Amino acid sequence: MCILAVLLTASAQSSEEFQARVIGVADGDTITVLRDKIPVRIRLDGIDCPEGGQDFSQRAKTFASQMVFGKTVTVVAKDTDKYGRTVARILVDGQDLSLALVQAGLAWHYVQYSNDQVLAAAEVDARQIGIGLWSLKSPVPPWEFRRPSAVLNSQGRNT
Repeated sequence: MCILAVLLTASAQSSEEFQARVIGVADGDTITVLRDKIPVRIRLDGIDCPEGGQDFSQRAKTFASQMVFGKTVTVVAKDTDKYGRTVARILVDGQDLSLALVQAGLAWHYVQYSNDQVLAAAEVDARQIGIGLWSLKSPVPPWEFRRPSAVLNSQGRNT
């Protein structure tokens, strides 16, 4: 009986839902909400937006800001990432922010961490119509952009 209670508690914590006001938008896929007077950093679940310095990075941030900044949203927490951020879906006015960013061509479906078929289909649609970052000839996914380039030592060899 005790083990069942622990398992149910752990399951509930992995998919917690709460209301909070958005007080910050760091970039297209990272926002900050205020929950019980405590700031909580949120990494949007299922997507990856262009990094600063990449094409469409600022547009993704602006889009996210226009959609959620200053609004009360529903946070559907799914996990915590290695940086301590809550990984969650954000719902506002009946819309899923992750899905809206993918549909607008401002985010990739992050298949390394998500098998969400709705996000996958939305990316296919955005690619087919050439919207947002899909208007570029060869958009570089942010996970490749973040990868450190090979460093050459003084003899010109990789280190």
